[in-house]
Amino acid sequence: MKQILGIAVFLAMIGTNALAHSEKESMTLADGAVLENVPETLEMRFNDGMRLTKVEMTHAGTQVETLDLGAQSGFVKEFSLPLVPMGSGLYQIEWRGLGVDGHPMTGSFTFEVK
Repeated sequence: MKQILGIAVFLAMIGTNALAHSEKESMTLADGAVLENVPETLEMRFNDGMRLTKVEMTHAGTQVETLDLGAQSGFVKEFSLPLVPMGSGLYQIEWRGLGVDGHPMTGSFTFEVK
């Protein structure tokens, strides 16, 4: 009986890990960062494969630029996206993607240029 319970717990743990979503591990821009200039690129790293479907950069709540995702040939963990400087003010980055597990993922953050 104890062996069956142990096996059941083990299988439940394996199943939970298999269903874990891709998560954002790091970016070159921290949420709320204050900068002198817009960086040339945004580096995004995920803990598992991701296929980005859209990344938008909004400046001062009005000007929206869809970032070039390049040619994606599959699920990858790292992205380097060129950024477009639009002057000083508040910027918001919003991204969407599909995790390797098939689940849609989204995120956003802001930074300011003085």
